[in-house]
Amino acid sequence: MQSQPELIRWSELTEQLAKVLPDPNSSPGIPPACYADTEILKQEINAIFHRGWVCLGRSDRWVNTGDYSAMDIGGIPVIVVRNKVGELKAFANSCRHRSSRILSGDGNCNKLKCPFHWWTYDLDGKLKVYPRMEKAVDFNPDEFGLVEFPVASQDGFSFISLENRPPPLNDWLGDFESFHGPWGLDQWVSTRVREFEVDCNWKTFIEVFNEYYHLPMVHPDSIDWLYPEPDAVDEVSGQFTTQFGATEGAAALMADSQDQALPAANGLSGRDCCGTRYTWVYPNLTFAASQDSLWMYQAFPLSADRCRVLQTICFPAETVALSAFENRVIHYYDRIDTALNEDLPFLLQQQIGLKSKFAKQGRFSALEPSVAKFAYWYSQRMLEGLERT
Repeated sequence: MQSQPELIRWSELTEQLAKVLPDPNSSPGIPPACYADTEILKQEINAIFHRGWVCLGRSDRWVNTGDYSAMDIGGIPVIVVRNKVGELKAFANSCRHRSSRILSGDGNCNKLKCPFHWWTYDLDGKLKVYPRMEKAVDFNPDEFGLVEFPVASQDGFSFISLENRPPPLNDWLGDFESFHGPWGLDQWVSTRVREFEVDCNWKTFIEVFNEYYHLPMVHPDSIDWLYPEPDAVDEVSGQFTTQFGATEGAAALMADSQDQALPAANGLSGRDCCGTRYTWVYPNLTFAASQDSLWMYQAFPLSADRCRVLQTICFPAETVALSAFENRVIHYYDRIDTALNEDLPFLLQQQIGLKSKFAKQGRFSALEPSVAKFAYWYSQRMLEGLERT
């Protein structure tokens, strides 16, 4: 049973979450405690990461049979692997013998072998090798396959759900395709993937990527010049928010590298050829699709004030095949890294402020509608989760 102070704290949090409204112009932000409190993070993981769909990454991260990654999805160790018929599979990274972790890192394998007692599974998670189990009464290896999770893909992105019966991915993404279809993203190729950790809450990392407000303050000499006033945030039906903005040049290049621009993707026309669409797929995938490139981030909580981030950069397949690609792509990497390095110190300072017991809910500017949209979605999911507990 919760103590009285704990009951009061959760009651206050519920009241604060309920104040977050769908209208960005009249809504406060997410309560600061949601960015800093360990107990709230536990509730958040159950409400946000253990329900619905979470992005695993670009599907071409696992191209060949046996390509795998050991990942942590909301505190659950998971194996993602490409099987022999080309399907992407996801399993609990817990051996069915005594639950040891089976794999770590990234690599390629022809079987999933637990190093502890050598129980071994095929790439479909079926138990195939189980030493010295001949005396186990009524032991049926068919009943000891790895726990499997639903996996689905759209537009070159792959998703996992930890629910037994998740909603169809098409329902989760809603009209995502109507906004992103012109890019033909399922034909784009990942050319660089980086993984790193940041001393900030996972939400703050993604929020800064989705607002124009900070550009003149944080990026005055690097990328601010690229971005005039963006379009209004789009009204969507899925679990995402998206906003398009025209740019003064190639959005993924610095001012002194504009002559290194790669061609626009086939299929783009009109304003799509001279701007960037910023999208946040809830809960933790965000990306920018410009006329010639895509850069994306996934942020996973490690603690209330630390997150693991995957950065992926993509280009159309026909662009990657160009003879000039290798020489020009380094300028794109430089621009992405420069902007990230400028953001990080401010995120660390923000996290220090969020930890204060005197931090209060703020308000949104006109240049933060996507952040406000997420705040409402997040608050509603958290309220639903608190009702269930």
